[in-house]
Amino acid sequence: MIRVGLLGCGNIGHLLAAHADGFVIAALYDLVPERAHELAQRSEGIAYDSFEAFVAADVDLVVEAASVKAVRAHGEAVLGAGRDFVVMSVGALADRDFRARLREAAIAAGRRIYIPSGAVMGLDNLKVGRIGGIDTVVLKTTKSPASLGLQVTERTLVFRGSAGDCVQLYPKNVNVSVALELATGSEVQVELWADPAVDRNIHEIRAEGAFGDACLRIENVPSPDNPATSYLAALSILVLLRDLGEPIVVGT
Repeated sequence: MIRVGLLGCGNIGHLLAAHADGFVIAALYDLVPERAHELAQRSEGIAYDSFEAFVAADVDLVVEAASVKAVRAHGEAVLGAGRDFVVMSVGALADRDFRARLREAAIAAGRRIYIPSGAVMGLDNLKVGRIGGIDTVVLKTTKSPASLGLQVTERTLVFRGSAGDCVQLYPKNVNVSVALELATGSEVQVELWADPAVDRNIHEIRAEGAFGDACLRIENVPSPDNPATSYLAALSILVLLRDLGEPIVVGT
């Protein structure tokens, strides 16, 4: 049974606790200690009030379900403590210098960094297409104004530019773009739209390369307690954790 340390005890943490299968949440930490203690009662894990005690707990890996800031603040320490690291807030890796440091920390400790598919379908095939070379990747994301912290009455273009620049402005909303960059090895051009008429997170991906052309549209239902996170993204962590203990794993 895989023993998980949960870094961040919000909406995604509660989903993991409710659907734990093939793993147990053994240790929990949150900047708001009450959240960790409340969730610990549901998961029968141990809540820690300090990160140092948490990362020293008896776990096989740490799942980050907190924020970009949490990844940057604690990622290297997690790996240095000899724990594999599951990164939900992949926007943290838009910073290439930090990404390089995290990679070196993983190599030095002999550990691995796992990035769930999140809100994106088709990452496996894009990884395969990368071998022959991918020329362009364009992501158009449409979300409700509330999930972006905006108040607009009509469909509005919020941002157009590189994924790296978009993450700086909207770190909680465009993890998809960074996941695409990591999978394809290509810079992703992003359009971010706010639309009061939508109640789902819509991602439209267009990729062109030696493999041909790919066009994918995903309409994700937001998580019930956090409209900035898609339900599919939260579920992808459950699948990743389940597959770690499976003898047969489907997908590249």
